[in-house]
Amino acid sequence: MKKFAILTGLFITILSTSAQVTGTAVQAPNTAAPQLSNPNGTALPRPADMLQIKENSHNFGKIPQGRPATYIFEIVNTGDTPLKLDNVHASCGCTTPEWSRDAIPAGATAQIKVGYNAYSEGSFTKTVTIVYNTNQTKMLTISGEVYKVPQTSAPENSSVQLLKQVN
Repeated sequence: MKKFAILTGLFITILSTSAQVTGTAVQAPNTAAPQLSNPNGTALPRPADMLQIKENSHNFGKIPQGRPATYIFEIVNTGDTPLKLDNVHASCGCTTPEWSRDAIPAGATAQIKVGYNAYSEGSFTKTVTIVYNTNQTKMLTISGEVYKVPQTSAPENSSVQLLKQVN
């Protein structure tokens, strides 16, 4: 790892020295998304977002430990062409999304069912990423708090044993 850092530093030093000697400027590569343009060189407006989510987050509140919870997010295709959800994936294995692989017609609604396995006690915040139209993404968020469930349905009452002994 040290050798790599030294070689990288040496390469950058040589590159910048070479640029100073030749008088050329060294520029960082452009990592921004390419701007669409028409043949005469003017920029075109970006296409409108076709996927609208009625609500992008849900708080389950308090959930008893060991009981899964689900919520259904509704999405709408506001575009003029069918919308294809390429993938819907969760940030961890305790969250499971379910969705239809069929294209969503223009103007139609669809559902994404998100389940959470309330195994671990404590508060949680999880994300679900929707990938659509090949490279566009949207995020859903679920949150809540899992509480420990008592071992028995009612607390033990020592007075019951006393009553049994008297009668």
